Amino acid sequence: VNDTAITRARLAAEVSEATGITRREADLIVEAVFGAIAGALRSGDEVEIRGFGSFRLRSRKARLTRNPRTGEQIMVPPKRVPFFRAGKALRDRLNQEPSEEPLAAT
Repeated sequence: VNDTAITRARLAAEVSEATGITRREADLIVEAVFGAIAGALRSGDEVEIRGFGSFRLRSRKARLTRNPRTGEQIMVPPKRVPFFRAGKALRDRLNQEPSEEPLAAT
């Protein structure tokens, strides 16, 4: 994990600080949000968070590949993988100059 990655614990700490709720409550909220997103994806639903982006599943076909250690050919089965697409508002916010960034609500 690189030093700039936001971990689940750090995310919960920031939620706690921004909202004034306890760290334990923030942990539960963060866990519940991630669980709800994962559950919806597992059910085949798309998750759209307006102003942020959408999560959906993409299907990967089965394919033939090689084991890098043995050189043996193996068949990788088809699978579903999560995919995130950033919304326009998030993309716009990420491309703003730092001086244009709106202040966070306190």
